[in-house]
Amino acid sequence: MKILVINGPNLNFLGIREKAVYGNQDYNYLCNMIKDKAAADGDEVECYQSNHEGAIIDRLQEAYSDGTVGIVINPGAYTHYSYAIHDALKSLEDIIKVEIHISDIQSREEFRKVSVTAPACDKQIYGHGLNGYLEAMDYIHEALK
Repeated sequence: MKILVINGPNLNFLGIREKAVYGNQDYNYLCNMIKDKAAADGDEVECYQSNHEGAIIDRLQEAYSDGTVGIVINPGAYTHYSYAIHDALKSLEDIIKVEIHISDIQSREEFRKVSVTAPACDKQIYGHGLNGYLEAMDYIHEALK
């Protein structure tokens, strides 16, 4: 099964920015963790990161026809205001979509508590650290049974 993992703005700075919130592990560590799980599960996985809204939308649209069956997305700050990413996710009706956040967005600043992208996803996971990505992959497997 083909899973696409999309990370939005500043996720490439894991291990650099706000370590007390996001931890000490860097982006390569996250991607390797995801790839290891995919290999163990017999999945094909792509980790994609962009700081640009349009590039994220373009990659989501490519998923429509490239065999992707599940998407794990951490839209970063776009979570709170990108109706364009919401619409791109919403158009992928036959693909399981899980929104992930490393931190507990419900216990942070008020603006982080609102996700405009989550309603276009099948599930939202937050506050489980990097392991939330692995939980999202498990959810995709369960949803496709």
